[in-house]
Amino acid sequence: MTDHSPVQLSGRLRRDLGTLESYAALLGILIGAGIFTVTSYAWTLTGPSVILGYVVLFPMILATSVPYAAFLSTPLGREPGGEYTHLSRTLGNYRLAFVGAWLKIISYLGALAFLANSLADYLIAVSGGRLNAAAHRLPLALLSLLFFYLVHAVGVRWFGRLQVTMCAVLGCALVVLIVPGLFAIRPANYQPFVTHGLRGFLACLAPLFFSYAGFESLAQTAGEVKDSTARLPWVFLKGLSGTALIFILMSVVAFGVLPGAQLQASHAPMVEVAALYLPGGAAWFVGIGAVMALTTSLNSTMLVPSRLMLMLAQDGLAPAWLGAINARTGTPVFGLTLSLAASVLLLVSGQLMLALNVAVFALVILYFLHSLTFVLLPRRNPALAKQITLTLSSRVQRAAAWLSVLTMGGLIALQIAEDLQTLGKLSFSQRLAEHALTSVELVLLWGAVGLVLYALRKRGV
Repeated sequence: MTDHSPVQLSGRLRRDLGTLESYAALLGILIGAGIFTVTSYAWTLTGPSVILGYVVLFPMILATSVPYAAFLSTPLGREPGGEYTHLSRTLGNYRLAFVGAWLKIISYLGALAFLANSLADYLIAVSGGRLNAAAHRLPLALLSLLFFYLVHAVGVRWFGRLQVTMCAVLGCALVVLIVPGLFAIRPANYQPFVTHGLRGFLACLAPLFFSYAGFESLAQTAGEVKDSTARLPWVFLKGLSGTALIFILMSVVAFGVLPGAQLQASHAPMVEVAALYLPGGAAWFVGIGAVMALTTSLNSTMLVPSRLMLMLAQDGLAPAWLGAINARTGTPVFGLTLSLAASVLLLVSGQLMLALNVAVFALVILYFLHSLTFVLLPRRNPALAKQITLTLSSRVQRAAAWLSVLTMGGLIALQIAEDLQTLGKLSFSQRLAEHALTSVELVLLWGAVGLVLYALRKRGV
């Protein structure tokens, strides 16, 4: 078997998603655990200048989204796979694309387990004492995974309908949180604005990046969105811009209303913020909004691994049964089932950090490679380059790609520098015992596993 032998798979994905569902999928996966939990953690690194961190990261992310939008405006935008499809068809290097897809699958399985766990924590926080973490966290997390698995298994149309409904509730909750919150800000809470200097501010960018990371998952819906090559490129660009504004406003309100130390210690930070200036019912509704933020993110995340598995199976790089599509529902049920099983295993074993800690670093590497591939596109695949229909000028597209290459490269360097410090402080046995393996170590470990799997598929195993 060659490394990209096409395989005829049973069944076809159904194009049941429209523009509204696409925006809901993008906003849902972004306004999730990041803004509700990572923001308070980032405060310990740099204080209220977390707000500036979101501002600084936005042009980097927007620039990174431009190559995705450009690729999706070509015929490649009719199939899922995202950067796997774009890298493999541009560079002809299926080994690199496979390892990237493998790392992404691992990342999203870890994210599934993490989001389910975070959702359980929020449900416990808004239950008014009727639920407790010791007895109910794991059952609630497992039930949430099972629920969204069933939603996806019965058809992508139901994924879309549920996502739009949950996003509508989330949007109302954000309005209730942000608009009155702007009038409850205490400027003294922003002082000092930068608490640990430039080094602390740079350190906060990596965790804050988690809030933006995952935007590219929208590309996995390309095989199920009507007129995807026309709709998805602008959903990327407009949706990311709207999300960045929400992130900035939420952090302005959060740090302006509640002292950072109190915010950082809270299990439900936005609920605690809202409770200071909203009546009980409205504050409770914000809590429901926080739950919706996590459920919309969980719903979108569930879609990603199975669509990547489908493309790998289609290229002969994964067993054909992983890409099988149920004729009645139009969904890759086996891929979804494997995603469910793996995320459940991570939760039950308590080892979800082995997959989650690789997530942001792996995605930054993929963003870097994807943007670099777009820079090389005119030379490596001129026929595909001529099929780009995105209305941004080619000069703007290339400038955005280069900005992404430089900034994502900078984030990679920051993460490596931070990990080198950890390697110098702790021995391997200490890192293993404390579940503190660095992102670099985990990327190398999971990448090596991916290379072994690729070699086995090439040999027809």
